[in-house]
Amino acid sequence: MLFKPRLSFWQIINMNVGFFGIQYSFGLQQSAVNPIYDFLGAKPEQIPLLNLAGPMTGLLIQPIIGALSDKTWHPRWGRRKPYFFIGALFCSISLFIYPFSSSLWMAGGLLWVLDAANNTAMEPYRAFIADKLPPAQMATGFLSQSFFTGLGITLANISLFAFQKISFLKQTHGQIPYWVFASFFLGSVCSISSVVWSITKTPEIPPTPEELAVLKAGKRSVFGPFAEIVEAIKDMPKVMWQLGLVYLFQWYALFCYWQNASKSIAQSVWKTSPSKDPKLYEEAVGWAGLVNGWYNIITFLSAFGLVFLARKYSPKAVHLVCLLLAGTGLLLFPHIENKYLLFAPMTGFGIAWASMMGVPYLMVVNDIPKERYGVYMGIINMMIVIPMILQTTTFGFVLHHFLDNDPGKAISFAGVLLLIACLATLRIRTVKIKEDVVMPVGGH
Repeated sequence: MLFKPRLSFWQIINMNVGFFGIQYSFGLQQSAVNPIYDFLGAKPEQIPLLNLAGPMTGLLIQPIIGALSDKTWHPRWGRRKPYFFIGALFCSISLFIYPFSSSLWMAGGLLWVLDAANNTAMEPYRAFIADKLPPAQMATGFLSQSFFTGLGITLANISLFAFQKISFLKQTHGQIPYWVFASFFLGSVCSISSVVWSITKTPEIPPTPEELAVLKAGKRSVFGPFAEIVEAIKDMPKVMWQLGLVYLFQWYALFCYWQNASKSIAQSVWKTSPSKDPKLYEEAVGWAGLVNGWYNIITFLSAFGLVFLARKYSPKAVHLVCLLLAGTGLLLFPHIENKYLLFAPMTGFGIAWASMMGVPYLMVVNDIPKERYGVYMGIINMMIVIPMILQTTTFGFVLHHFLDNDPGKAISFAGVLLLIACLATLRIRTVKIKEDVVMPVGGH
């Protein structure tokens, strides 16, 4: 039996490069998919339901992939890597095809395929950190994923702004501008190439002979992963239930922001809307991409600083302050008429986004048995997507009947929900990150 070795900083970076391509794709979903729906003539109250693909595929795919990867081992392909590669391959193909969407049903259908692929690639990445790193390096591991989240989404959003400035890309194919095609094509390349980099640079730790014997002895069936998920939920640590309450408000709020950011900026800065002046709205979409790119720049700049703060204080304290910054920022956002001042509230939002993508995992990872890392990371994702499903199925009604289909009011509503999530964080009981200890792992 060998011991789980400490990795160098650059080894941790290499193992997480694949997260960059996955998050580029999510960045396009945040900033480009809803404007594509607008270009194709979607009504405001239709947008939440058209975004149902993301949370539904996350709910169905991630815990199943987690349970399957926990039970997988191949001497050549490993445990988590096959899922990285298959997900990234289908994501790359979907991104290439997506801007050719000629109707709402085609765009909505492709989003289901794209999200299923993204979730297949992303879920094992969380467990990969817990597989490979000793406790004292997990903060660096999870927050390096925050770094690549910021970097990938930044490139996605800035590409929307930059390609829009190239004259020949301002023409359209059907109803979709060519600058949208360019961003999606770049994402297609990033998705597969970054994952291949991580796969080739990072060996997985093989199971011990005892663990391998358990894997081989386990009964395989179609319903096995579902039974494993149910059993894991029954045994779930209390801290995960507490995190679930935080996530209920946090992720409902984030979906409200992503669906309404472009239209809120168009309303407050350009005094227009998609139906009033489509060309002017395109400018607002480009600027929204730049604003979202900015908060993701802040995300990758602040991610490793949060590692230090989480060690010095606690993951709970860090996440609480970050949610406060984000909630306050969104309350200010729809009232800003100067497009350059929009970057101020998004600075706090970017720091919070770094925390959201890494710190909550530090709150729970020490309470999770290592043989169930995959399935529990999938269950955490269920806690993310259930609020998103609630949002996509209820927010159209809320927006229409209580918020006057006003995107600015939708953003303010999201700010209030983030402040409630901040209060819910106070209920979580966690300890400081453990000091470095040596953990036994399988032999090579």
